[in-house]
Amino acid sequence: MESIVAPRAAQSASDDAADSAVSVVLAVPHMVCGGCVRTIEQALRASPGVAAARANLSARRVAITFDARETSSAGLVGVLQNEGFTAAEVIDDGVAQSVRQSGLLGRVGVAGFASANIMMVSVSVWSGNASDMDASAQTLFHWISALIALPAIAYSAQPFFASAFAALRGRRLNMDVPISLGIALATAMSVFQTMRGSDQVYFDAAVTLVFFLLIGRALDESMRFKSRSAAENLLSLKALIATVIGDDGVARQIQARHVKPGMTMIVAAGERIAADGIVETGRSEIDESLITGETLPRVVSAGNRVHAGTINGAGPLQVMATASDDNTLLAEIARLMMAGEQSRGRYVRLADRAARIYAPAVHVLGLLTFIGWMLAGAGWEPALTHAIAVLIITCPCALALAVPAVQVAATSRLFGRGTILKAADGLERLAEVDTVVFDKTGTLTDGDLRLLDSDAIAGNVLAAAAALAVVSRHPYAQAVVRAARDRGLNVHPQSGTREIAGAGLVADRGGDEVRLGSADWVGVQPDRRNEASLWFQRPSFAPIGFRFEDRLRPDAVAVIGELKAAGYGVALLSGDRPEAVAQAARAAGIASWQGGATPGDKHARLDALQRDGHRVLMVGDGLNDAPSLASAHASLSPSTAVDISQTAADAVFQGGKLAAVADVLKVARAAHRLALQNFAIALLYNVVFVPMAMAGYVTPLVAAIAMSTSSIIVTVNAVRLRTMTLALPPPPRLDRQRGVE
Repeated sequence: MESIVAPRAAQSASDDAADSAVSVVLAVPHMVCGGCVRTIEQALRASPGVAAARANLSARRVAITFDARETSSAGLVGVLQNEGFTAAEVIDDGVAQSVRQSGLLGRVGVAGFASANIMMVSVSVWSGNASDMDASAQTLFHWISALIALPAIAYSAQPFFASAFAALRGRRLNMDVPISLGIALATAMSVFQTMRGSDQVYFDAAVTLVFFLLIGRALDESMRFKSRSAAENLLSLKALIATVIGDDGVARQIQARHVKPGMTMIVAAGERIAADGIVETGRSEIDESLITGETLPRVVSAGNRVHAGTINGAGPLQVMATASDDNTLLAEIARLMMAGEQSRGRYVRLADRAARIYAPAVHVLGLLTFIGWMLAGAGWEPALTHAIAVLIITCPCALALAVPAVQVAATSRLFGRGTILKAADGLERLAEVDTVVFDKTGTLTDGDLRLLDSDAIAGNVLAAAAALAVVSRHPYAQAVVRAARDRGLNVHPQSGTREIAGAGLVADRGGDEVRLGSADWVGVQPDRRNEASLWFQRPSFAPIGFRFEDRLRPDAVAVIGELKAAGYGVALLSGDRPEAVAQAARAAGIASWQGGATPGDKHARLDALQRDGHRVLMVGDGLNDAPSLASAHASLSPSTAVDISQTAADAVFQGGKLAAVADVLKVARAAHRLALQNFAIALLYNVVFVPMAMAGYVTPLVAAIAMSTSSIIVTVNAVRLRTMTLALPPPPRLDRQRGVE
């Protein structure tokens, strides 16, 4: 029997801590750069009771885990307010979206209208007959431009001014500080020149500058919305209303978040199920593509488990809720997704460090530009204009968004195919993989085992074995339980049953031990150990072997073939009987295999591969192969609803197909490529435009267009990942793979 991980012993103190641990997601609309991310995370992590805080710049969210006994959501909102950030708890998708876009399009319209009217006034001033115009008339036209420009700028530029003021109030700098400074200086200089009666007035440029900055901000918001988190999309598909039967037998509708375990829900055909539960009456087909990625519906009837967010496709069902709204599988998946999206790997940390020095560097460059042009004798007006252009153009948006946008797009694409990415640097490590090692039972095979010759096993023996097996999630144990129930036997859990990692199940019965597990652990004679995969041993009786029939996943052969064709090394490691492992390896087309492997054997084999220079992806059961998953360079695990939050893997795939292995590698390699492209775009933008602005070849208006365009380009480049047609490329360091197969 392959290793069965023992349940973790829980102490009362840790239980209390776990019970008081709360996770919340806050929308922070004024989080606009890498410096904001750092400030937010540092402030929250320094707060009492906060265990973790992860900010997501592309989604403008921060996910926080805290101890409810020491702080609260309102307290955390207050912490951010003290740092100059407005925050609100995310209740549903519409809240954050309305926060992000409130008033933005209206400000674009006002700025555009004002810009067009000032342009018409400016035509009169700067036309060919301007030299014949009386100086007082020119001044009048300038004051008319000022009357249009000043209120338009005061209203339309509020997003930049408010963000900059909040940053300065919190004694920090963000990207909107130099932008606001540039707008303010351009406007103030124009007012000053108008009061002097000078013709060097730039109201048209100042308002148009705001107009293009707002267009860039609006387009950026649109791109962010398109690349918004898969977790956000997922939670938006929750049922909002549930029909429950009250104690008086009357059906009434309540909000889904008020459903409590034990309530009975009525789910009509076509409705989404509001909470996890067990079907009490009715028979139907459930569309679980939201959860598993499988397109075929699953037939359910009394006794079957159903999950929140799935759709009842056929007949009405009566379901007893087993979880509250925030404890459903859907909510758990969303939390895992959000953790994966908002965590930061090596590339993101690199971008953060680079963006961190941008804010002070921007002001230094602007000051140096002003001083340099003044020393060159250009006068304060051209010098200030060039400095304003530098302040606007040196924005770290493109660099700060380079990797997070790719990470969100990759996570969203994988989730659409039934895979949940969890680890901070999982994509980066998956992109480096050159060897894939599979577990057999429940991974390479579908795990839907059938006990062979069950009729030949005595009923009392099968019932006794099932009494141990019922407490385990291992496929062999579950197959024993199914066989016992199919025989009509009553299966009652054996009290005191313990699960031993790498061995099996044991319980004390009348002072004697009863065991269900591997041949070695049970004490089977060496000449009989290959007869069965699972053994049951009672005192004074010879061990009884259980043999199982297991089938490969339907696409296993195709996936293995695709990996080998691309140049990946493929191996099979299993704790099952060598004969069974050899048969599965031959059927799947895997030449390198090992059967009868203990968790220690698997760990040693992975270490040997990695010492030889291979980067190994371990694909195995999140519970059975935890040591191997932890020691591999990257790890992927199939998962069920019960153990989805317990797996040690970097990513979890659901459903019955193995194609997720190839999909993950394809997306990881594509994400790696796009992240490097985005870094190159951000670097090229700064290398080209910053020197041009300092040299006086870029006006503030052109600077605004270039700055906005750079952010949009990297986001659009990342969003492409969601729809790109991907092929599995050869692995990195192909020359080191020889010897795996």
